[in-house]
Amino acid sequence: TPIAQINIDNFDGIVFVGGPGMIDFQNDPDFTQIAKKFFDAKKLVGAICVAPAILANAGILNGKKATSWSGAKETLDANGAVYTGQPVQIDGNIITADGPTSALEFGETLARALKS
Repeated sequence: TPIAQINIDNFDGIVFVGGPGMIDFQNDPDFTQIAKKFFDAKKLVGAICVAPAILANAGILNGKKATSWSGAKETLDANGAVYTGQPVQIDGNIITADGPTSALEFGETLARALKS
């Protein structure tokens, strides 16, 4: 199923992972639209490494605390995010992380959020 056709009612949240390939998707309208749909539905939205740029470009980080890989900081800043530089950052239903060294903490934070 293409990401744009996902029925968000079937999921508790969405998580975008980083890595070099994700750079190509940070402005992809299908990715930004699905991120916004999950956010607007008050479902969990997570992103790690460069992937928080998707959330920033979707307009959902405006005024929100967030973190990312340092190479995505400019995109977060340009879209109104409050960049914290923390390994993992929670702001409402949004959980962001800075990269692979924080992957375990990010995963545990996502799991706790889904259980609550």
